[in-house]
Amino acid sequence: MLLPKFEYHEPTTLEEALHLLSELGGNAKVLAGGTDLLVRMKLNIDKPTHVISIARIPGLDAIVPRDKHGVTVGAGVSAAALSRHELMMDRFTPLALAAGRLGAPMIRNRATIGGNLVNGRPAADLSPACMVLNAKVKLKSATAEKEVSVNEFFRGPGDTAIEPNELMVSINVETPAPWSGGSYIKLGARKTLEISMVNVAALLTLKSADGPIADARIAFGAVAPTPVRAYGAEEFLVGKEPSDEVFQQAGEIGVGLCSPITDHRGTMEYRCMMIEVLTKRALKQALERAKSWKP
Repeated sequence: MLLPKFEYHEPTTLEEALHLLSELGGNAKVLAGGTDLLVRMKLNIDKPTHVISIARIPGLDAIVPRDKHGVTVGAGVSAAALSRHELMMDRFTPLALAAGRLGAPMIRNRATIGGNLVNGRPAADLSPACMVLNAKVKLKSATAEKEVSVNEFFRGPGDTAIEPNELMVSINVETPAPWSGGSYIKLGARKTLEISMVNVAALLTLKSADGPIADARIAFGAVAPTPVRAYGAEEFLVGKEPSDEVFQQAGEIGVGLCSPITDHRGTMEYRCMMIEVLTKRALKQALERAKSWKP
């Protein structure tokens, strides 16, 4: 399949890219890794008259620690880079694990965190992981700049808070508190190149190595029109001693917060069962990592 005709732009500065977006508006699409956009263009789903590549803009592919307070991840950082980065694996585990499950190795080398979020797919891998880390995305236009919580970024399938004249430039994440551990689990019919049937990200914070749960965050993908936070299940967990029974109950609460559909990948009933199973499993993995937390 051939790509439709378009005018290609390759700005070398952020200012130049933002000027192009301001000038071209809804007639342009941003090209980062291209793993989604180029496919959609070949299928005539997207037909932009202009394509703006951000590959040559410096800094968008950098992971920058902010002392001990957090990290700034450039929107152009690849999934492969996220999955291999030592700091991401150590302190921002759900995001590193999710990046390692995205697509296949060749896809991970091209796909970017910004593209994965901006696409707004309900089954995207990185969205639930960013949600449990309370990440914030920085959006810039030629005239303004704003920061939006990932928990408020998704509006519907393929619909997000970004405007046509805006570019996502970075994702900012605060370092989880001491005695925190995270996890990410993806269920699909195969191990690679699979769209999630259900995915779950979790982050647990303990009061001490053997203490009760001080904070809990759970997010689901592929079970609603957008990725969702399981706030009711999180509230249930806070203050309780962690156990299989408590985690099972959290999974049951999580099911009630979702609205999965039946499609060719799985039935609504099966997805509901897997929400319970995977929530319990993700929380157990997060607990083990929280217990082994090191300064």
